[in-house]
Amino acid sequence: MPLTEGVLRDLPAEVRQVLQSYVAEMARIFGPTLEGVLLYGSAACGDYLPGRSNLNLMVILSAHDAVKLGQYAKVHRRWQKEGIVVPLFLTEREIRAGADSFPLEYLDIEHAHVLLKGRDPFPELSINLRNLRGQCEQEIRGNLLRLRQRFVEGAGKPEAAAILMPLSLTSLLPALKGLLRLLGLRVPASADAVLASLKAGLEVDPAVFQEVLSLKRGLITPGPLELPRLFERYLSTLQNLVEKLEHPEVAPQP
Repeated sequence: MPLTEGVLRDLPAEVRQVLQSYVAEMARIFGPTLEGVLLYGSAACGDYLPGRSNLNLMVILSAHDAVKLGQYAKVHRRWQKEGIVVPLFLTEREIRAGADSFPLEYLDIEHAHVLLKGRDPFPELSINLRNLRGQCEQEIRGNLLRLRQRFVEGAGKPEAAAILMPLSLTSLLPALKGLLRLLGLRVPASADAVLASLKAGLEVDPAVFQEVLSLKRGLITPGPLELPRLFERYLSTLQNLVEKLEHPEVAPQP
């Protein structure tokens, strides 16, 4: 079930004001074609970090209009400064059509989102899990490959590792939730609880992931000697997770 407006009360007052103003501007630009605005991601599941997290939104339209989209493009830079990334612009028909192709993303949004305006299509959405395992594996393997590449692009410097690990973990979390679903386990909302579930669900020690989460939150500041060791342990744990995916027991439940 999606989280409710109670999540909004936990966000900083200035963030709530930004969202309110943003929705009002979207209504002004898109008019009657605007059918709904959904907040998802860290701000919808209790993991929002002021000054660090983005605001992720889905904008549901009755029809696409290139002129109105161009009008929005002219004002987005202002909203980007407030932490709002370019939203997903979708019609309900596109949402239904993509439910089988993007189960990982749709399940993550379905699990934790807040309706800011209009109608919520997710309670009526049927998401087929047949492609979920393949998408989870693709995302996790791709994450590991990109991490290695970008570390080399960053000249192997500790500063590069400090930037890359939190980015990697952020993109990894939806796939980890997907794996928990495949194993028939409860999917927690918070990142901390998701990582804690890895030990029982996949026999993967989450300690290094939890350490990187603390790095992302600014709770730890490893020095130039500790960062390479943390990066090495993170790579090793991610590789171990990839190897776990080769076992058939990670499969959809009937």
